[in-house]
Amino acid sequence: MAESMSGLKRSCRCAEVTSNNIGEKLTLMGWVQKRRNLGSLIFIDLRDRSGLMQLVFDENVNDKALFEKAETLRSEFVIAAVGKIRKREGAVNPDLATGELEMMVEELRILSESETPPFPIDEDCNTKDELRLKYRYLDLRRPNLQRNLMMRSKVCTLVRAFLADEGFLEIETPILNKSTPEGARDYLVPSRVHPGNFYALPQSPQLFKQLLMCSGYDRYFQIAKCFRDEDLRADRQPEFTQIDMELSFVDVDDVIDVNERLLAKLFKEVLGVEVSLPIQRMTWAEAMDRFGSDKPDLRFGMELKNITDIVKGCGFGVFTGAIEAGGSVRGINAKGQGAMPRKKIDALVEFAKGYGAKGLAYLAINEDGTYKSSFAKFMTDEELKNIVTALEGEPGDLLFFAADKNKVVWDVLGALRLELAKQMDLLKKDEYKFLWVTEFPLLEWSEEQNRYVAMHHPFTMPMEEDLPLIDTDPGKVRAKAYDIVLNGTELGGGSIRIHQNHIQEKMFEALGFSMESAYNQFGFLLNAFKYGVPPHAGLAYGLDRLIMLMAKEDSIREVIAFPKVKDASCLMTDAPNIVDEAQLKELGIKIDEEALKADSDK
Repeated sequence: MAESMSGLKRSCRCAEVTSNNIGEKLTLMGWVQKRRNLGSLIFIDLRDRSGLMQLVFDENVNDKALFEKAETLRSEFVIAAVGKIRKREGAVNPDLATGELEMMVEELRILSESETPPFPIDEDCNTKDELRLKYRYLDLRRPNLQRNLMMRSKVCTLVRAFLADEGFLEIETPILNKSTPEGARDYLVPSRVHPGNFYALPQSPQLFKQLLMCSGYDRYFQIAKCFRDEDLRADRQPEFTQIDMELSFVDVDDVIDVNERLLAKLFKEVLGVEVSLPIQRMTWAEAMDRFGSDKPDLRFGMELKNITDIVKGCGFGVFTGAIEAGGSVRGINAKGQGAMPRKKIDALVEFAKGYGAKGLAYLAINEDGTYKSSFAKFMTDEELKNIVTALEGEPGDLLFFAADKNKVVWDVLGALRLELAKQMDLLKKDEYKFLWVTEFPLLEWSEEQNRYVAMHHPFTMPMEEDLPLIDTDPGKVRAKAYDIVLNGTELGGGSIRIHQNHIQEKMFEALGFSMESAYNQFGFLLNAFKYGVPPHAGLAYGLDRLIMLMAKEDSIREVIAFPKVKDASCLMTDAPNIVDEAQLKELGIKIDEEALKADSDK
């Protein structure tokens, strides 16, 4: 039966006990991690969020009732223990903060008993993710997850303090908004008070933070919940958190400066890592040409090399056909992988096809300098030599080539580069390589919508020198946009905003919007712009991604307290779920059962 803690007050957390407490009587509370019964001695590892403390019960010292009570303790019982701190008489544990100390227990209260957990509450248990997420309240007791969430809390505290010192104001923006479907799909919320009408949950606070600049608040920030109804990946969730900011009377360098100093502070104070400032910058065009990605991982080389000019007159139809169609031929050098088995190469070819490649050409350089290749018979010796020279090939290297439209070539070799780096163990989690990627294309062509769409959003400022191209060649207009990238992951992005009406109208025109449709979607912002809008810019970080990389985790689920799985459901609460028919009736909603069944049968 559970006992009361009445009359007891916890002295401190387990791992906060130090050698200064030797001889003191303390009260500790927590969960039983482990019990070891050695006959006349019982050892209990007591756990709380700070760590462990060893408790000792001695049959020759404790009274019989207390010793027998200790024998009943099991894993995950919640207990309170009162006793004196002493140096360990047994083996010291150098891996624990309290590894030289123990408590000789004088009083024990069982505050709560526990059933046997469905998996061990250990640092690195190999339990399936589905079971861990179903019992997330138990999973969250594991020390590594607790460290991750405590790190997250510390980062948020430091962000708030830093930005406040920089003159930012923390202002909350609404959760129930108007739907503006330009971008990812919205989560919709039906209104009971306005039948047939819907709110949308915010994909970001973008429009409201721009309105705050119009209202003269100068520097805003918010640690904001955002929602996107989109397909999930390891670093995506339907609800996620942004460190969101907006600044007035600034240009690109001002935004980058304050954010570089913020990142340097976070990594120094949380991880003890020095971030060298200024952070390297690279244009989008250079990043794509060198790495096939707008979020390149700089922890390793293996850069793309353009060999289009070398092979444009060769006898290999795959290369020449791609060039004649306006594409390119590029390659990468997997250093030291020349002896890779054919089966493994074939698997990489299939991997490349998943990114749009029709195939993947390769050339292995044997140790004696001869070649083993899928296309050598179509090339002259001089052409092969020039290709190898262009890719800085040496005996023992393995060269891969893609030939297609530029976008396909970039996608294929960018993904292949990362896959090879994983296989070659080149991705070190304790190495942090930051990069600003700048001058993104303002617009990108959507085959699905048969029109240009904004690469970031419709309020991104074009590079001034590119403004004339909006009418003649919109695809070549660069944006005053910038992303901050860490180890191949986009941490955040932002841009200088348009604050001049004639440029905004041009932007809507390029996107295929009439001014009427623009006002239907964004009228409240455009009307605000009529009353004096300052030049302004902003940036938003994905907090979950940032913590994931700082904690050296592979998924943001490991740094979110209660995450969803890939189908956007919660295994612990069974959300989403059906609701009462009366609730639906009150909202004027009727479920189309036939449509649901047809959809599930697909």
